[in-house]
Amino acid sequence: MNKINVIDKYGLFNDHWNPRIIGELNGQHVKIAKVKDEFIWHSHEQEDELFLVWKGTLIMDFRDKTVEIAPGEMLIVPKGVEHRPRTNGEEVWIMMLEPTTTVNTGAVDNERTRKELESI
Repeated sequence: MNKINVIDKYGLFNDHWNPRIIGELNGQHVKIAKVKDEFIWHSHEQEDELFLVWKGTLIMDFRDKTVEIAPGEMLIVPKGVEHRPRTNGEEVWIMMLEPTTTVNTGAVDNERTRKELESI
């Protein structure tokens, strides 16, 4: 058992929308990512997703509303709910807890899809 300094982990990469695994528990990955600008509309048919913001403001669009998540706040997106994460142009640091089977773009397969994640 080793402690993890989450802030130090964010210092290990600079790209956006490319989650890294920093831990695993009970069939769940603990992932971190830096995000900026707009992602794609997608959903996860079998998995809920938890988003926790460390830095900046994450904006989560749903088809019927938009939710802003500030540092220290979290949002759980239930399985099957279509959503689009984005920012207002700033870099945002997020942590996600989701099943190990979760693909970042759900059923959508494009240039932003990450099926093999790096552990840091």
